[in-house]
Amino acid sequence: MQRILKIDKIEKYYGSRSSLTKAIDNISFEVEKGEFVAIMGSSGSGKTTLLNCISTIDKVTSGHIYVAEEDITKLKGSSLNRFRREELGFIFQDFNLLDTLTAYENISLALSIQNIRANEIEARIKKVAEELDIKSVLNKYPYQMSGGQKQRVASARAIITNPKLILADEPTGALDSKSAKMLLESFNHLNEELKATILMVTHDAFTASYASRVIFIKDGKIFNEIIRGENSRKEFFDKIIDVVTLLGGDLNDAL
Repeated sequence: MQRILKIDKIEKYYGSRSSLTKAIDNISFEVEKGEFVAIMGSSGSGKTTLLNCISTIDKVTSGHIYVAEEDITKLKGSSLNRFRREELGFIFQDFNLLDTLTAYENISLALSIQNIRANEIEARIKKVAEELDIKSVLNKYPYQMSGGQKQRVASARAIITNPKLILADEPTGALDSKSAKMLLESFNHLNEELKATILMVTHDAFTASYASRVIFIKDGKIFNEIIRGENSRKEFFDKIIDVVTLLGGDLNDAL
C-alpha cells in the first residue's frame, strides 16, 4: 500500500531552558492511503500538539514528518502555503465557516483560490453535496444551518480539493449525539467509498470506534494501538474502553 503519512521520531518542547515541557516524546507511526486513524488521549496528553505539527500550525523540535514522501518539516514560505492549500484538508470542532458566505461559497472558496473554472467548481460541489447529503443547504448561510449541517459543509470544504490527508480535530465536539452519528457515518462513506485518508483527534470513545485504527497517547508518548479488523463497531468500542481503562484514571476524560 501507499504510505501517506510518516511520523519519524518527533519531539516537541515548549518553554525556556529553565522550564521546559515536553509535549511530544519521540513519537513514530505511519498512515497508509485510505486508512481512517483516530488519535485518542486525555487532556494534555499531546494529541492536539501532534495534530498541530502534522498540519504545520506548529513546528517540531526534532524529528521529521513526511506527507506523500515530502518532508514537511523543511517547508517554508510559498512551498508551505502550497502544501497547506493543496495537500491537506481541515475539519475543525467549531466548523470555521465564513458567516458572510453561503454553504456553496464556503465550499467553493478553496477551488477559487486554485483558479479552478466555475463550471468545474459547480460539478465538484454538486457531487460532494450529494455524497454528504447537503444539497438542501447549499444556498443557506451558516446561521441558517444546524450544527450537523455546518459540520458536513465543513467536511465538504475539506475534501473538495482532493487532499492527500484530511485532518479532523474533535469534529463531533460541538454536535449532539444524532448529528455526531450522521457526521461519523459520512466520514465512513468518505473513507470507504471515496478512499479518503483521515487522521482524527478525539477524546471520545464512541467517535473513535468509527475509525479502522486507534492510537492512544499518554504523556506525549504512544501508549497503545488497536486495529478494528473484522470486529463490529460495538466490539471495537468495547476494546477502546478497555485500553482507556488501562490508561489509569483517564476514563472520564475519554468518554
